[in-house]
Amino acid sequence: MKFSKTVPTMFCLALMGATFSPSAKADEFNRKTTITFSGPVQIPAVHQPGWGVLPAGTYVFKIVDSASDRHIVQIFSKDELTVYATILAIPNYRLKATDKTVITFRERPAGQPEALHAWFYPGREWGEEFVYPKAQAFELAKSTTTTVLEMPATVKEEAAKPEEPRVITELKEAPVTAVEPSGKEVEIAQAVTPPPAAETFVAQSTPETKLPKTASPLPLIALLGLLALGGALTLRAAETRGL
Repeated sequence: MKFSKTVPTMFCLALMGATFSPSAKADEFNRKTTITFSGPVQIPAVHQPGWGVLPAGTYVFKIVDSASDRHIVQIFSKDELTVYATILAIPNYRLKATDKTVITFRERPAGQPEALHAWFYPGREWGEEFVYPKAQAFELAKSTTTTVLEMPATVKEEAAKPEEPRVITELKEAPVTAVEPSGKEVEIAQAVTPPPAAETFVAQSTPETKLPKTASPLPLIALLGLLALGGALTLRAAETRGL
């Protein structure tokens, strides 16, 4: 398969149906989404040994940690009893939100499975762009002539139980950069458009309550006048009794 340098084939939309069934169910809390692939799909680390490529079938995607500018996504079996992979993702922008789940892929040469690129939840402009280990990222960048998010080669690609807390911790702490087709490493800002602060700020302080600027001071003045008058009358009565 040849890739154009002027208009690179970056990915295939999931709605094309080559490797994705458009019927997806979603839950707002953890963005649980049931997805059916009709062909094999390459996925990033950390996955179970031998599961770097998912066979055709139905899987469940969930976000298990989204407390920062990086998210942790897990891929489950259809019955949700097995975790096949725990993957690091960086929020990235798309031009237009849709009312359906969209999965995008980085198109590969003929005979190779398409590589998972991003997952967009219905109604959201920011989706999850997946981060690949260094060697995989460079290979994808060259074959697709695009910039690919990467993490250090020291991050384990396989784990017997990718759902273990230590795996999640390792992914949350791993430095993330991006690699160009030439092999040059660049900042992730050159590859993704992060959500604005308003999208990621979890808690806001309660604003100070202030009176409207148009509130008149006359009621307060009148009250002070009445208190002064009452005090004067009290003193006058006390003086009269003392005479």
